[in-house]
Amino acid sequence: MEILNTIFSEATNKALVNVVYILASVLFIFGLKMLGSPETARKGNLVSAMGMLIAVVVTLLDQSIIDYKWIFVGLVLGSLVGVIAAMKVKMTAMPEMVAIFNGFGGIASLLVGSSEYLLSAQHNTGILVPIFLTVVIGGLTFTGSLIAYGKLSGTITGNPVIYKGQQWINGILMVALLFLGIEMIALQGLLITMDWQILVAAVALSFLLGVLIVIPIGGADMPVVIALLNSYSGLAACAAGFVILNNVLIVAGALVGASGLILTNIMCKAMNRSLANVLFSGFGSVISVGGSSTEQQGEVRPINVADAYLILEAASSVVIVPGYGMAVAQAQHSVRELGELLEENGSEVQYAIHPVAGRMPGHMNVLLAEANVSYDQLIEPDDINPTIETTDVCIVIGANDVVNPAAREDPQSPIYGMPIINVDKAKTTFVLKRSMAPGFAGIENPLFFKTNTRMLFGDAKDSITSLVSEFKT
Repeated sequence: MEILNTIFSEATNKALVNVVYILASVLFIFGLKMLGSPETARKGNLVSAMGMLIAVVVTLLDQSIIDYKWIFVGLVLGSLVGVIAAMKVKMTAMPEMVAIFNGFGGIASLLVGSSEYLLSAQHNTGILVPIFLTVVIGGLTFTGSLIAYGKLSGTITGNPVIYKGQQWINGILMVALLFLGIEMIALQGLLITMDWQILVAAVALSFLLGVLIVIPIGGADMPVVIALLNSYSGLAACAAGFVILNNVLIVAGALVGASGLILTNIMCKAMNRSLANVLFSGFGSVISVGGSSTEQQGEVRPINVADAYLILEAASSVVIVPGYGMAVAQAQHSVRELGELLEENGSEVQYAIHPVAGRMPGHMNVLLAEANVSYDQLIEPDDINPTIETTDVCIVIGANDVVNPAAREDPQSPIYGMPIINVDKAKTTFVLKRSMAPGFAGIENPLFFKTNTRMLFGDAKDSITSLVSEFKT
């Protein structure tokens, strides 16, 4: 009878745990859905976080852990890192933080798979397959994210690093990993007798592959890379869930992996490029468009703040196009204030947001949301382009490649065919830049020499603040 009671009790506990896991999974799904809209994104983040908190607490209770000392140590340290990172990180450094957190997710999954492989007395094919996937995907996610962090932060060059025989070396690494996978899963130590030797070799090769996959990718493709690495971290977590037989980890990892792949596809479409083209083309190594120089393209027409104010004061419609330069200058609050003053003056104000503006997906949306810009004013390129010819003034703030008309006009340009915001077709376009230097992709922009373009040189925040002062006087 006691045995039956024990079995029944264990079955009841397991059923209860799975019910709670289902609840957590539902919260993940609803939170993810809410993240799709700027209006509900913050609430969606909290809903997803609540689901993860429930899942973590139930998992700890279910495992009958006797000593929580190290768990609390990890909880405190992790919370401190998270709070400090969230409070101290600048908006310009947000892409780097996303990249490094993706890497942390990858290395965590790798450690879970590695410990299970080394500590488990018996292995079967059903568990060895996810262990191998966890180690490989987690390893390349970790080092790939570190390289992405370095490129975004300027620690290493943002230009693609390309060398002869690169694809052959990557291919050899993949074949070597395949051999290790066969040795680990099918042969189970027939050729390499020590488990730790197989594991160390797999980890080392996955680390190296992660580096070699990301270094040839240019800075202009960083939004795609971040989305892809985010997907990798989710897939590694999903595989780790199969390793430790945890349903909620499988669901959470699958959701992150799938959403990351969808976002990667969206980013690729926004650049009119395939994922293979992003990963293997080395985009960003071209320094000029069609060999054109500044002298060949035409005359630059600078404008001062006072004259820019007079044009804006008479405008009935204004489109603001933010880019990474706005983030660098931390000008988003000044931009919102200028938009409000323009509206008070009778202008219709919209913000045209390109999907790959900035250094990560949704970068400009996050910046403008921080400044409390109305979500209704954020317009996608497909919606703004049909009416942009009737727009009185377009204000381009630190954007470059996403407004480069070479994507439409120059078949020799590396960005030819990429959908852009057609600001060059507006009646007047102001471009706020510090200098005539090309953007992150290293490509010159013919927009600067168009007859309807006026260059407002200087720090973007200072220029916008001066315009705000003109409206207030």
